[in-house]
Formats: sequence, structure tokens, C-alpha cells
Amino acid sequence: MGIHPQYITDANGNKSMVVLPVEEFERIMEELEDFADIQLYDEAKKNDTGERISLADYIKSRKAKNA
Repeated sequence: MGIHPQYITDANGNKSMVVLPVEEFERIMEELEDFADIQLYDEAKKNDTGERISLADYIKSRKAKNA
């Protein structure tokens, strides 16, 4: 992924902000969202006990909680 940042500097010449083309910014945001999804998947996998319930049982459970 090519990134072409432009830097904005403060009065002392220190880089304080970055300007990116919109396409590059959007690509970075998509990558971050994908990474967050992968982290959530990995966490769910780690906590998976293998226990499953049927959809019908789940619906019954939800209805009972809302009654």
C-alpha cells in the first residue's frame, strides 16, 4: 500500500499533522476495520467452548427473557 503523506509543521518546524489523499485515508480506515474484525474473531475463537444451541431454543430463551 503506497502512502503519500504531506506534513504540516508547527512554528518550530516539528511535524504536527499529516494530510493524506482521501483514497489513501479510506484504504487505511478499511484496513483498520478489517484488523478490528480479525481481533474480534480471534477473541471469540479463544473463548469458544464448543457449546451450541438450536435457533429454536435461542428464540424460546429470548422470548422468555422478554416476557
